[in-house]
Amino acid sequence: MKRTRLNTELKKYLDESPTPFHAVAGIKSRLLSKGYKELSEADSWTLEKGGKYFVTREETSIIAFKTGSMKFADLGIRMLGAHTDSPCLKVKPSAEKSFENYLTLNVDVYGGVILMTWFDRDLSIAGRVSGTDSKGQLHSRLINFEKPIALIPNLCIHLNRNVNTAHSVDKQNETSPLILQFADKDKSRSNFFRKLLLEQLRSEHSDCPIEKIHHFDLCLYDTNGANFVGYREEFLTSARLDNLLSCFCGLQALINAEDSLPSLLICSDHEEVGSRSHSGAAGPFLQDVLHRLCPDPEDYRRMIHNSLLLSADNAHGVHPNYSHVHDGDHIPLLNSGVVIKMNVNQRYASNDVTCSILECIAQKLKMPLQQYVNRSDLGCGSTIGPITATNLGVRTVDVGVPTFGMHSIRETAGSSDTRALFKLAQGFYDRIDNFKVS
Repeated sequence: MKRTRLNTELKKYLDESPTPFHAVAGIKSRLLSKGYKELSEADSWTLEKGGKYFVTREETSIIAFKTGSMKFADLGIRMLGAHTDSPCLKVKPSAEKSFENYLTLNVDVYGGVILMTWFDRDLSIAGRVSGTDSKGQLHSRLINFEKPIALIPNLCIHLNRNVNTAHSVDKQNETSPLILQFADKDKSRSNFFRKLLLEQLRSEHSDCPIEKIHHFDLCLYDTNGANFVGYREEFLTSARLDNLLSCFCGLQALINAEDSLPSLLICSDHEEVGSRSHSGAAGPFLQDVLHRLCPDPEDYRRMIHNSLLLSADNAHGVHPNYSHVHDGDHIPLLNSGVVIKMNVNQRYASNDVTCSILECIAQKLKMPLQQYVNRSDLGCGSTIGPITATNLGVRTVDVGVPTFGMHSIRETAGSSDTRALFKLAQGFYDRIDNFKVS
């Protein structure tokens, strides 16, 4: 299978984005290189026809859009939504734990982590650090140690005979990463972790003004980068495919889409923990931006009615070793196209009309689509789709690339499916199909 330029760029993006902060920074740099102008929520906006803009919130969520003809009420906006966060381990504020001369980290579990996949991995730390300078002025800076500085060693099988049968992971006591072994000469051991952070900040930012760290938002991550696997490189394996793969494909689709039509990409934080935050999909970020695009109340409602949201989040590919956990009539295969996700209990926002619209787009693109429905006796995950549809009243369809090992420290997708999602998203932005329904 030929390694495409899109996949090569995706691999680079995944490797440079260990946290939502870095994921958004990567999107920003790509938008700026394509002539997009950064806006601030604190400023007044003056938007132009044919303009290309983006705005961020909390450095972990971003909205990019093209104004096109600015006939928002008449044309609506084609919107694609994804999320920047992934399940992981995060460092607690009181970070240090110790036993004898070992220093371990006190961590919390963010989202639905498959914990056993985090053991015996070469881990590093990245995120954002906030603190003050000598004058008491507050600053924040991104940080990424990049090199492996931590690991969570497994307990040997001789001391845990049930490890392959009935073992569960104690989140509080068994997930602390080992980061350091003190030597006898290390006299000052208090606040050692914060000293390491300051040292790393100064090595990354030569002009870093922070002298006292107050708080941080730090994630652990696997230093093993994205890779192509399989005899013909049929598979892409990486951390954070859920959902940086959708963020990247949506970004590339927006950049390459027709400039004359109103279109928008939103990548939100905190989806993995319910989206209920200042920068999450359940918050007002998207609604705030849309009101600024179309401030007249009547025109705003017309715009929403004429709009459509593509909620892009990874789907469950049927696992060859666990096919029994799938509905046998809905079994998405890797490298067989984008999946439409449906759920009668509204865990996904797709309905018969929005699914039909997407199928019409795919037919014109001569692309296959797959369908996913959960087994009736299993609970279903959810996405930003139902949340955004509820907040805005916008028609929505949930889609995703089929994936193995969702929420593992390392997930697997089909190499050709990334191109399929990109192509479908660009066709969606380009409005190759009229979605008005009689």
